[in-house]
Amino acid sequence: MKKILVPVDFSDFSKYALEVAAKLAKQHGAGIVLLHMIGMSDSVLANSELAEEAEAKYFLKLAKDKIKELTEQRHLKGIPVNAVIQNYKDFEEVNHVAKEQNCDLIVMGSHGASGIRELFVGSNTEKVVRSSDLPVMVIKSSPVDFNIQRMVMACDLDLENIPVYKKAEQFAKLNRASLEMVYVHSAGANFMGRDDVTQRLEAFKQGLGTDIDIHFYDHNSVGKGILQYCFEKNADLLVIPTHGRKGLARFIVGSLAESVSNHAKIPVMTIKI
Repeated sequence: MKKILVPVDFSDFSKYALEVAAKLAKQHGAGIVLLHMIGMSDSVLANSELAEEAEAKYFLKLAKDKIKELTEQRHLKGIPVNAVIQNYKDFEEVNHVAKEQNCDLIVMGSHGASGIRELFVGSNTEKVVRSSDLPVMVIKSSPVDFNIQRMVMACDLDLENIPVYKKAEQFAKLNRASLEMVYVHSAGANFMGRDDVTQRLEAFKQGLGTDIDIHFYDHNSVGKGILQYCFEKNADLLVIPTHGRKGLARFIVGSLAESVSNHAKIPVMTIKI
């Protein structure tokens, strides 16, 4: 891990993400790239060139001042920090900046399902997750005790999840953490009998090329089952595969995907299939 991208809107939640990124950067000798999107409105851009220039200079100076305040925080001491300020409004641009800066991970804050007022929180976090080719770690609270020792990856045992498992395994090794997989067995449209699940499990292991423990967990809701399993196992990080623009993994559909990412109190890392 060489570079970590942290989108910041100067809210408490983006500051939480920056604290987590700082801890990871120190552990791995990595640098941090701060991204702030000014996002001036079309009405501003429609003004005269003089007014537009004055408005742009004002927001740029404001952003630079706040970025400077962030970089002077104690937890960033000794970490190489670079700032990128753009007038982006499309959250897919986060992925472009991450690639341009040769980043390995995006860490961002989100305050969940209610009170969506800031940039990079709530549904906008989901937009970044869907468009990102890099792993995205979503932070929901102050990282006072942030320490990745136990990781849980939830998936539907589809073979396309094998590359995701390998990436999660690499991340676990980097952090000297354990990694376990869970399959939530639940009634519903995609319900499979135990024999079918067992066959799928064996095919997954065969495709992976190694024998791993995959835990079955019975619950009447896949999303709630994942969260409950993480709670019972005292997990520090939940890993979820994502299909990018198609939304999160097929076993998490519609509002259920939002439920998992919004209601998980622990950090959630999404990895693109």
